[in-house]
Amino acid sequence: MDELQKHIRCRPGDVGRYVFIPGDQGRAKRIAERFENMKEIASNRAYVVYTGTLDGVPISSCATGIGGPSASIAIEELARVGANCFIRVGSCGGRQKNMSIGSIVIAHSAYRGEGTSMAYAPAPFPAVADLCVTNALIRAAIESGHEYYTGTVFTRDAYYVQDRELNQRLTDMGVVASEQECSIAFILGSIRRLRVGAILSTDSNIWLDPQPTLAQKEELFKIGEKKAIDIAIEAMRLLISDGENR
Repeated sequence: MDELQKHIRCRPGDVGRYVFIPGDQGRAKRIAERFENMKEIASNRAYVVYTGTLDGVPISSCATGIGGPSASIAIEELARVGANCFIRVGSCGGRQKNMSIGSIVIAHSAYRGEGTSMAYAPAPFPAVADLCVTNALIRAAIESGHEYYTGTVFTRDAYYVQDRELNQRLTDMGVVASEQECSIAFILGSIRRLRVGAILSTDSNIWLDPQPTLAQKEELFKIGEKKAIDIAIEAMRLLISDGENR
């Protein structure tokens, strides 16, 4: 099917099988700048798509915007034009009290606190990352020498609504971070038979006392974001090598 996708404005052949899906447009470009022969394919609404090669294999980066509805559209349309392996490279808020800003989180599952995934699967269905993608991210993090956390993240919709009782309960249960896209990405991975994983960097932590200033948070996050991108690129190299050599 050679149909132009309504939102991402791509056709089959415009994107690689392997795609990075950050929410932020700027991060999508920063990732794509690591590609060989990178070019911008499309830009529409929140969706900016870049394609190039990594180790000679076509690869893409697509900004998905903020939240489940926007991310679900991007993943659905990317899959329709040939993508089948995704790494979300995102930001998150730390949910363990010892986590400094700029910490790396590799999410293996998500607490479904958002609404979009409920349109796809009932609440008891788990939101879990693809094991191969998660293992590649962990291996890349270890080989890079970067410290990281791995665990369940809390995916939610309302950024400025804080449920302190729920936050405390999830922290006590070991949830490592909160963010806004992982659960729908993981659910789509399961039901659309896609490989989806996620690496995040913390840009805040509600439990820090005193709280850093916004400027301090942004400076620390820049460092963490670069580490996350470095790890994600190396993880994708591992996945490409595995996929191309089968």
